[in-house]
Amino acid sequence: MLHTTAKSTVQTSATPIVLTIAGSDSGGGAGIQADIKAMSATGSYACSVITAITAQNTLGVTAIFAIPLEHVSQQLDAVFSDLNVVAVKVGMLADSEIIKVVAAKIKQYRPQFLVVDPVMVATSGDLLLHESAINTLKSHLLPLADIITPNLPEGAALIDGVVPSNEDDMADMIDSLRQLGAKAVLLKGGHLKHDDNSNDLLILRQSVERLTAKRVNTRNTHGTGCTLSSAIASYLAQGHQLLPAVQLAKKYITQAISHADELDIGQGHGPVNHFFNGHADVC
Repeated sequence: MLHTTAKSTVQTSATPIVLTIAGSDSGGGAGIQADIKAMSATGSYACSVITAITAQNTLGVTAIFAIPLEHVSQQLDAVFSDLNVVAVKVGMLADSEIIKVVAAKIKQYRPQFLVVDPVMVATSGDLLLHESAINTLKSHLLPLADIITPNLPEGAALIDGVVPSNEDDMADMIDSLRQLGAKAVLLKGGHLKHDDNSNDLLILRQSVERLTAKRVNTRNTHGTGCTLSSAIASYLAQGHQLLPAVQLAKKYITQAISHADELDIGQGHGPVNHFFNGHADVC
């Protein structure tokens, strides 16, 4: 008797690949760890290049070890030479030389989208970027970006200004932030804690969009900037235009913060809840 076996056909579709270039958070709430969680939760495939290793938890950062330049370069070559990276999110870069290496590789491989979160200060207040490296960031990397995502202290540091205390102060920063050379700037207003809403300004070349969400009363906000910028990169890689990608990411981070207290992680600023509903279907 002749037996025939029907072959099953598996329908596959390419999952957009997003690369995070950032530091590792040993506590798991921010950095590479938060980036991978956010990209995965929003439907993309995450890969990583680690630029620094931090000794970190919910209480603060106690040590930073910058990865040797040659190994950062080798990680970038390994990823770009094999994987079809559509979007790149850049976070903590630690020093000027690492910034230069990353910028050179971005120019070499030319991913379709570049999101830069100019990580300078942790939620705990710890400095994560040497002050001498800020000028290198501004001259080498920011002009390559499709969007940069500074919070208010970071935005002020980038333009040598004063940290805003209200939305009028935020509006006064618009022209100076445009001059940094990125195609767009998302100035995040989360530090205006006296406001009932958390309002951000999406600063485009010719216009400004105001994005608003109800402020969530929680201390568990560790990794919010990493998570938001990673979600933006993820949605851009999936084919969304910039404004919808930012709006979706804003909705995602708001929900992740809203569900943060469902977790019980650490004694300080705990992480947001990246997988607040098993998956993040916010479309």
